[in-house]
Amino acid sequence: MALALTPAWGADEVANQLDTTYRAGELSVDAYGTAALGQYSLNHLSGDRVRRNTVLGGGLGVNYFFLQYLGAGIETDSQNGPGAFVSSAAGNVILRFPLGCCGLAPYVLGGGGYRFDEVKTSFGQAGGGVEFRFTPHWGLFADARAVLPTDTKSYGLARFGVRYAF
Repeated sequence: MALALTPAWGADEVANQLDTTYRAGELSVDAYGTAALGQYSLNHLSGDRVRRNTVLGGGLGVNYFFLQYLGAGIETDSQNGPGAFVSSAAGNVILRFPLGCCGLAPYVLGGGGYRFDEVKTSFGQAGGGVEFRFTPHWGLFADARAVLPTDTKSYGLARFGVRYAF
C-alpha cells in the first residue's frame, strides 16, 4: 500500500512565486550608489588609502532580460570629482544565475562605455555581483567590477542599490 504525500498548505504557491521571481522578458530599473578606488590604492590596500582616495557617486540603470539567464543593461553615473555632471555611460551583457530557493541571483557582467569627466576615454569593464529579491518586483543588489580605460589607469568600482522589475 503506497502513501500519497501532499504538500503543506501554500507550498505550491511559494514554488510558483520562486519560479517567476526572475523571468524572461523582464525590464528593470536601478538606482544605486557607487564607490570607485584607483589601481594603486587597490594594489596597496590600507584603511587610510580607502578613506582618502575613494570617489563616491550615484547612478541610474535600465536592464532587459531576453531570457531568464541572459540580459543587457545600460547605466550612467555621476561621481563627486571635478568635471562633467554625468561621469560615464556604459552598456553590459549580464549573465545571472537565479538560485530558485531564496530570491538570490548571483550574476556576472561585461561591457564597455565612455567617461565624460576629466579625461575623456572609452573603457571596458567586467565584474560580478548578487541580487536579492524580497518580492517579485523589488530587490537589492551589490556588485563590483574592474574598469579598464584606454587612456588612464584602471580602477575598481562597487555599486549598491535598489532595483524594480516590471
